[in-house]
Amino acid sequence: MSLKRDISRLLGNDDAELRARFQEDLLTSLLVMAWMVEARDPYTGGHLWRVSRFARLLAADAGLREADVARIAVGGFLHDLGKISVPDQILGKQDRLTDQEYDVIKTHPEIGWRLLAGHPLAALAEAAVRAHHETPDGRGYPRGLAGAAVPVDARIVGICDAFDAMTSTRPYRRGMPVEKALAIIEENLARQFDRELGTRFLALGRAGRLDHIVGHSDEGIPLHECMMCGPTLVLKNGQAAGDKVYCRHCTGEYVAESRDGRLVTVPTGRMGTAKDLEPEADTELIAGFVRESARALLAA
Repeated sequence: MSLKRDISRLLGNDDAELRARFQEDLLTSLLVMAWMVEARDPYTGGHLWRVSRFARLLAADAGLREADVARIAVGGFLHDLGKISVPDQILGKQDRLTDQEYDVIKTHPEIGWRLLAGHPLAALAEAAVRAHHETPDGRGYPRGLAGAAVPVDARIVGICDAFDAMTSTRPYRRGMPVEKALAIIEENLARQFDRELGTRFLALGRAGRLDHIVGHSDEGIPLHECMMCGPTLVLKNGQAAGDKVYCRHCTGEYVAESRDGRLVTVPTGRMGTAKDLEPEADTELIAGFVRESARALLAA
């Protein structure tokens, strides 16, 4: 059943404007939930936005329909919902995970799907949420799908998720250069990554078409460096000189200053309070994402 028919059935009428508003509200609720899950890990600021943008680029480059591109972008934003169940001491561990801890991490695709399953828009993101860690060789998780049994949404999001993980800083290592990450993807085509889609992604990366996304948390907004923890400071669109920004890892306080027409973050020497560190969804980013995606999805 199409998304349009699902929403019409829920609303019990055929009012196009009401359907559109209803879908936008439903999509917003999912994105806010995903944003709040991401906020638990100070080292993944912007990860969902970046994976979604990479996925949108790759899906469009593969020639998919506009509605499919929009759906895959949504899946990219929602793929890590299940990490809400992963304990903080594992998410924020400053060393490599043990086998037992990795087993806990591996539960997040199915938990994410159980969390999402009752939502009216669940079908949009099922493939990306449940299968983004499945691999062409069948050695992925949680179901060991292989080859064409891995949905195209998951094949795309899986490539983009891995690339962002490699190029982003984690507690135990700095993010690697783009070319090194691309070389690792190339070495693992047809094993960990879909060969055709992976080859397209390599071409995008080597043409510089991913550079404006790598290391950013929104369009044109790079992550900023905490002097203790690395690139963990997330600025939002619309922030101005004088605004306070906090590292969610060490709680250090920074103030935004305007220099040469751009914002920089300067340490104040103070630490954030519990109230300062309360996560707050980037409503402007989410609203823009919804505007970009909802109409294409409803038109499908």
